[in-house]
Order: sequence, then structure tokens, then C-alpha cells
Amino acid sequence: MSRYYFVLMMLISFISPAKAAEQTNVVLIMTDDQGAWTLGCYGTPEARTPAGDKLAAEGVRLTNAFATTPVCSPSRATFFTGRIPSQHGIHDWIKHENIGPRARYCLPNEILLSEILARNGYTCGLSGKWHLGDSMNTHGGYTFWYALPTGGSKYNNAEMIWKDNKIQTTGYLTDRITDKAIEFIEANKGRPFFINVQYNAPHSPFNGHPEELVDLYRDCPFNSIPKLPLHPWAAALYQVLKKPELLWQYMAACSGVDRAVGRIVAALDKLGLSEKTLVIFTSDQGFAFGHHGICGKGNATNPRNAYDTVLRIPMIFRHTGRLEKGREVDALISVYDYVPTVLDYLDLGKSPGRNLPGRSFAPMLRGGQVEDWPDAVFGEYSHLRMIRTRDYKYIHRANGGPFELYDLKNDPDETKNLADAAEHQKLKKKLRQRMFKWFERYAEAGADPIGNEYLRPADR
Repeated sequence: MSRYYFVLMMLISFISPAKAAEQTNVVLIMTDDQGAWTLGCYGTPEARTPAGDKLAAEGVRLTNAFATTPVCSPSRATFFTGRIPSQHGIHDWIKHENIGPRARYCLPNEILLSEILARNGYTCGLSGKWHLGDSMNTHGGYTFWYALPTGGSKYNNAEMIWKDNKIQTTGYLTDRITDKAIEFIEANKGRPFFINVQYNAPHSPFNGHPEELVDLYRDCPFNSIPKLPLHPWAAALYQVLKKPELLWQYMAACSGVDRAVGRIVAALDKLGLSEKTLVIFTSDQGFAFGHHGICGKGNATNPRNAYDTVLRIPMIFRHTGRLEKGREVDALISVYDYVPTVLDYLDLGKSPGRNLPGRSFAPMLRGGQVEDWPDAVFGEYSHLRMIRTRDYKYIHRANGGPFELYDLKNDPDETKNLADAAEHQKLKKKLRQRMFKWFERYAEAGADPIGNEYLRPADR
């Protein structure tokens, strides 16, 4: 454990109780593999998501929020630390380090948002997916730990970790995660709290969801989802595109989460906590279910992809009496902006984390503007690097390509790769140089799997 981390945690004992009592509670609800397109409030008429739509109507909806990495563990690490994979060092989903003889906590030298909140007098709880290593033990300043043992699970009678033991649950897992979250809220209603509600839904397997939820979509034609030929890079999961009933299951999982969101919000309202609580709904990354001719996220293709569909996420903030109802923010937002924003919103200053690339968009939530807000977001996945502006996206692969350039204004579905077009070479080089410069500023030796090997002199 680093000296930096130890000093931070020692500060916890010096928090003023009076200051803590004034703080706003935070409820973070995060799903797994849920694209923004799965909610009605994001423009999909077939979606049955009344609670999420109501949350957006009562709060602020971000229309251009993007994951930094289109796969779960690195994206979650960025969400909770504010640092990109080439800083925190997690570049793909964690397989062996969750539980068992190879278990280890994968962020030992990083500072999580929950740790900062604990230092400022918050009681912190986790209910659901962790997937950042060593699930059997409590991490990140949490004192309430109801955790999924690994990164995924079956949806019925699943195993969870509770009070340092693996236990067998009964019934639908989304409901059990919700039960524990509400239990935490009720137990801590008299003190500042942060509850991190992490659903494994709608992640595969695409089965096991309650029939009343599946029935919402049975035989639905899903006209809003493109029917495209199989993508030439599609990985093994493409077979599900031939089975429309699996899309019903995926959307049923989304509606199961939506039902859970309704329960959590109702509990806050009943306890009189809505004016004291910031509720955030989001996902770790997006997902394609037929879009681009693939099923999955960034690892649904080989080479890995960075389509908007797998990066764009829902992000909604609701704070009764504090945030204007029904507002939309269309600025380009990345998940590395999340930690600075929450700390700013709570008036807790800046994160003590090292070299954070993000900024606070809290003023936008309140209806204001942020001077010189960046006109681009950046992403990475293994050897892939990306820059996305409002009008263009450039994707670079350090192992020699393929490279991609899309005109998002005229081709929002990213169907025509312009990377080799002669008339776009100047634009491609400009975007590439800007992207290289950004990663040079933030990537750290030892955590960046590429280093400068993809920087040719002609590209600078």
C-alpha cells in the first residue's frame, strides 16, 4: 500500500461532524452493458423504462456522455478514480483476480471517489458488482459490502458476498441488489451516505429474466434498431443476432433495472430524503445489439472497436429542489469527468488523485456554462486510441491499423471510413496529433501498454 494512500486514509479521522451533517447524500445507480439507446428518454420508442424516463423528466439528462473504454473493469476504474486506463493500469475486464488464489485488489495506488467521500464523513456502501479485484474483501472506504464475487452472474439464485462470506441468494438478482441498497439507505437515513448500486444487468447471459418483463418485448419488431449484415470483424457472440428472443431478454433486463430504479427513488421519497440526495443513473459502457452488425461492446469485434453505440452511455442526475426538471446537457462528457463533477457538486474540492484529465461539469447541471469546455473526448482500449469531437472521430491502432475516420455530422452511424480518403488526410493528421499530445500528457509509464511506440516523427 502506497504512502500516498496511507496519508489520505489517515485524514478520515479529522473530519468535522458538523460539516458531514450538511452534506448531500449520493445514490449512484450503474448498470452493465447498457447503451443509451435502451431508454425511452434517449429516443427508443420500444423501450419500457418509465422510471428512468421519469428520472430524466425530474432531473438533468446528458445527451453526449461517453465511456473512456468500451469494456467494464477499466471503465469502472476510470469512473471511480477519474483516471484513464493508461494511468490506473486496468486495460481489460478482470478475469482471475476477483476471487480465489490469484485474487488481488487491482487499484492499490489509486484514490477512489468513495474513499474521498468517506474522508468527508460519508458512510459508504456497495450493493452489486465490484469487478476491480479481490471481491471477498472490502475496499475503497466502503463499510457496507454486498458484492458480486466475479464480473458476471446468472440472474436467479446467484451467489453474493456478505459479511465476509459467500452466500446463496434466492430469486431475481436485480431485486436482491435493490433490496440491499434500500436496506442501506434506511439504516443510514440520519447521516450522510453514499450508496453505489451496481447492477450486473443487462449483461449476458440473455436468459433468466421474469416473464412479465420479457412479455413487454415479446414479438416486438424493434424498428428503431438497424437490421444490418454481419460486421466483417464480428466476434463469436454474433450468433445471438440470429435469435431475436435474446434481444427480448436483454431489454427485459433493462426493464428489470428500471423497475429497481423506481423502487429506490420511491424509498428516498418515502423517507423524505429526495431533497437531500443526488441520484445518478448511468452505465459502465454502451452496447450494440445489431447496430453495426455486431452484438456486444468493444470486444465484440477483432480488432476492438470504438463505435459510438458501445461508448455512449445514459447519464441522468436528479436532485429534487436543486436541479431544474427536464434539462438537457449536450456537451461532450467523458466518464473521467465524473469524479471532478461529483466532488464539485458536493463542494468537496478537487480529488487528491494524480494528474486527473477530467473537469467538473457541475455548473452545467445547475444550468450554467463551463468556460473553455473541451470540444473532444478521448478513449482507449488496449492498442486502440480515439479522439471524438462533435463532428469527427478518429481511431488509431498502434499495431498498424486499421485506422478509422468518420464524419459524424453527415454519417452519425459511422458507416463510411474516410481514413484513406485523400481529401481528409490533413484532418486525419490534425486529429491524430491532438490525440497523441493528449495521451502524452496523461499516460503514465508502467500503466500505458503502448508508450510512445505509436508516435512516428511524421505524426508529431
